Amino acid sequence: MAITARRKLIVICGPTGIGKTNLSLALAQIFEGGIVGADSMQIYKYMDIGTAKPSIQERTRIPHYMIDIVTPDVDYDAARFSREGRAAVAHLYQQGRIPFVVGGTGFYIKALVYGLFDSAPADDDIRHKLREAAENEGGEAMYRRLLIVDPASAARIHPNDTYRVIRALEIYERTGRPMSRYQETHAFADDPFDVLKICLNRDRETLYARIDHRVAQMMEEGLINEVKNLLEMGYSEKHRPMQALGYRHVLDFLAGRTDLDEMVDTLKRDTRHYAKRQLTWFRKDKEMIWHSPEDIDALAERIRRFLEASL
Repeated sequence: MAITARRKLIVICGPTGIGKTNLSLALAQIFEGGIVGADSMQIYKYMDIGTAKPSIQERTRIPHYMIDIVTPDVDYDAARFSREGRAAVAHLYQQGRIPFVVGGTGFYIKALVYGLFDSAPADDDIRHKLREAAENEGGEAMYRRLLIVDPASAARIHPNDTYRVIRALEIYERTGRPMSRYQETHAFADDPFDVLKICLNRDRETLYARIDHRVAQMMEEGLINEVKNLLEMGYSEKHRPMQALGYRHVLDFLAGRTDLDEMVDTLKRDTRHYAKRQLTWFRKDKEMIWHSPEDIDALAERIRRFLEASL
């Protein structure tokens, strides 16, 4: 859905465990806004505890979008998020609400704010053929294919990320052009919003303590049972969301590849590493304004000035 006017948009981002949910709920209530989630895992149904979704009560209090969109066996990418996220933003504008884009998936936020290239409609036959080839030949062989037809994309994709390798090969086979060529042409050039970007951070010791506490809380809330239920519903390690942070760790435990204590410790460590990567991504954005999650009064004043400023 295209949005042509440069309308006000507020982004609240930051690493996992930083406190985005509570702060965004408070700010959205102050400014009569709605929240568009920008989390690549909260879009999946039935995956609640491991993704730290806002509760049903929180979603009832403030309108939320882009949560529980698809089941875990559905392919979902940044291009679809950009389209559907912008549609959610447009719906909030129609309601007279201020849109808050809230999450920790930097690429999804960038795709919503600046758009993504439109290479061509998806081709299920090509995708199915490539997946079969990956199963028969292995991910390494698919990556070697990509190195030949699109070395620029291959340089940006990890050899083990078979999903993205197949996506890049699919675009090449559909269009005859490398995915990197489309990306260079577009270069995130779409610019329909007047954006205030706020990134939350704390000192490292406090953030890591919060992450450790969150992992322990997920265990108490039943993350292991959540994964068991997903397996009973037919979702397995072959489905990409099941390889996400937390879910793959529990799968290793359930398969006997690790014990409980080792699984929890590894999950804490990997979550800390993930938070560090998130911060690295957000620091590359020179427009980002940094605040502590406790700075609610200062943030509210900054947002008020932004909303009152002329376009």
